[in-house]
Amino acid sequence: MASLRRALISAQRILQSTASPTRIHVSPSPSSQPRILFCPQYGWVSRFSTTTQPMDIDLSSEESKRRLFNRLLYRSKQRGFLELDLVLGKWVEKHIYSMDENGIKALVDVLDLENPDLWKWLTGQEPAPEPVNGNPVFISIHKKVMSNLDSHASPETRAVAGQPWVRGWDDFKKGRDSPITGNQ
Repeated sequence: MASLRRALISAQRILQSTASPTRIHVSPSPSSQPRILFCPQYGWVSRFSTTTQPMDIDLSSEESKRRLFNRLLYRSKQRGFLELDLVLGKWVEKHIYSMDENGIKALVDVLDLENPDLWKWLTGQEPAPEPVNGNPVFISIHKKVMSNLDSHASPETRAVAGQPWVRGWDDFKKGRDSPITGNQ
């Protein structure tokens, strides 16, 4: 119980020593320099503020291009949503090296979208909002996904536009083909 109390007191001190909305500084002693404990990455929303930092797009040197491209490739391949990891990762890998600054800004806007919403919009389960629907990167990825669905998925296995894609047994219909329990 004492360790929990110490941890809560330490957390309170950290939160009270916030010098800016996007950084948390900890000063071990009054005479020493503060060290940065938490600093959000570009485009991420800090847990401690409601503002985001704009992503610096610097295409002036080869090293800054390489770092930016690697960061965007990683963000597109490691989203934590397997289907989007595959779709976005392959698309970004193929197109990022031919993009200009406006294309990269549009890509960052797409990468900042939430996974479930983005997946529903890309697969046509729900119509995309107007700002997203006007994004050239989103339009290109959406066309690619829809052409893949049209060529590889039979129409009877796909959801009607505006309906969820996941289909299972009809649990309410009791017949000889229905499951005994659950969504089997």
